[in-house]
Amino acid sequence: MLNPEGRVVMVSGASRGIGLAITRKLLDKGYSVSAGARNPDALAELLADAPGDRFLCARYDAADRTTHGAWLAATLARFGRLDGLVNNAGTSNTFSIESGEEEDLDALWTINVKGPLFLTRACLPHLKAAGSGRVINVASLSGKRVRNENIAYNMTKHALMALTHGTRRIGWDHGVRATAVCPSFVATDLTDGVTKISREEMIHPDDFAEITALALALPNTAAMAEMLVNCRLEDTL
Repeated sequence: MLNPEGRVVMVSGASRGIGLAITRKLLDKGYSVSAGARNPDALAELLADAPGDRFLCARYDAADRTTHGAWLAATLARFGRLDGLVNNAGTSNTFSIESGEEEDLDALWTINVKGPLFLTRACLPHLKAAGSGRVINVASLSGKRVRNENIAYNMTKHALMALTHGTRRIGWDHGVRATAVCPSFVATDLTDGVTKISREEMIHPDDFAEITALALALPNTAAMAEMLVNCRLEDTL
């Protein structure tokens, strides 16, 4: 397994839910973490106890391309290298085949697909230079099958799976390994309105963060392209 000491990981959407849990988990394990959020000051307050020499808060908005390069530049200026990228920032809505406005579809495509794509593009040269770079895309089981009417969300998560495999292909010879971690329901604010399964039955964010940390730590010789994480029985997953 790769030693986290000295390894630098960028985590998008780090201010709540899965992203916050991943950020805390990586810091606890000894990684240096550059956390991206739309409100970095609020995130800094949440993680006021983080080790200052291994933690950086920066502004990242998936819909604002100017923040991508600025965040990467700040990370490199602070730590001098980049070893991992966790594309966690994402959103959802109720756009379906039969209803929903085009701007709702565009919003999901911008945040869930274009954000990870262009951030990966910016980071890839540095991940290649590391020799054991990692890209973790927080996808969803909705990127593996369709079980609800929110077709725009399903479409974007299927696209994120394609991005993961494309990243894996072009980075392989440079030691870059890409993994799509695909959860079912995770007990965060994003699933507050879910009634088909109780909160107690959902994946705990800390457990999901541990799985993400595993994907970051696996050596080049033991890569996993997809990690499916379910909290209920499904015949195909």
